[in-house]
Amino acid sequence: MIQEGTKDVWVVSEQHERKLRPVSFELLGIGKKLSEKLGEELAAVLIGDKVSDLAKPLAAYGADKVYLLEEEQLRRYTPDGYTTVLSELILNKKPSIVLFGATVIGREFAPRVAARVQTGLTADCTGLDIDDEGRLVQIRPAFGGKLMAMIVCPKKRPQMSTVRPNVMKKSNPDWSREPKIKRVEIKLTPESIRTKILDIVKEVSAETIKVEEARIIVSGGRGLGSPENLKMIEDLAQVLGAAIGGSRAIVDAGWLPHHQQIGQTGKTVAPRLYVAIGISGAIQHLVGMQTSDIIVAINKDPEAPIFKVATFGIVGDLFQIVPAITESLRKIIGKKN
Repeated sequence: MIQEGTKDVWVVSEQHERKLRPVSFELLGIGKKLSEKLGEELAAVLIGDKVSDLAKPLAAYGADKVYLLEEEQLRRYTPDGYTTVLSELILNKKPSIVLFGATVIGREFAPRVAARVQTGLTADCTGLDIDDEGRLVQIRPAFGGKLMAMIVCPKKRPQMSTVRPNVMKKSNPDWSREPKIKRVEIKLTPESIRTKILDIVKEVSAETIKVEEARIIVSGGRGLGSPENLKMIEDLAQVLGAAIGGSRAIVDAGWLPHHQQIGQTGKTVAPRLYVAIGISGAIQHLVGMQTSDIIVAINKDPEAPIFKVATFGIVGDLFQIVPAITESLRKIIGKKN
């Protein structure tokens, strides 16, 4: 347990197959703002095997230094291995703030680290700030998204949060910055890792573009009426080269798998273009997509909440509007090709 003498803001930079996740750069953006308010340094923590080349982009996006934890046993993520090495580093270096992405790995990994170093953890944050006393203010939706809770950790250190992907903005990279790499000695034995990865099975589905990484998303809601009408969504998405998403209502009904759900209990997205078809706009859904650059909403109800966040709204029968848009786009794209 750490209670005093803490310094610096850390971002745990998630990588997979030696490629950094986009949330790592988003965390560096907000981490830089927090560290500047505190007058401290921003450090990235990079865990894996033969990943030192990833330090350059971490520095470009704002890291003042990079703690590099390289070991063959860390090549693939395991909760035991990652928790052990990061917990030891935290207890040794005593950061004041540690940020994780609220990804599948981050949500499993961060609570274990918090328990190991005996501190608190605020999950699924959508905002972070520093108050007048220099404490981390952690903002997250509560009570089904009906209010935003502001949480501080007054006694224990480090202050730890997982942050939703696609809610923080990346900084503009400065590729002239050279990484200041701090190599960390690893004390890890094969016996330290209780789980063994025997094989990795990659999921293959018709949805080849992940919604959390897509630049364009076409999303459907209860207004589609039946799962057969998802074909309209699929046709428009194919023309646009878009990912397919859905509201909680149609995911709960079994029309789409959970990994395509957008909203508070699904994925948070921030594409260049978000097309919402037959989605009324419950607050739980808006939390997951309202930071999209351009939002186009199609709904027959002119009072639907989705229109309050939409850049462009179309009021009318989606069964006439969507096929017409799809056909028009096909003709435009066909002429260009």
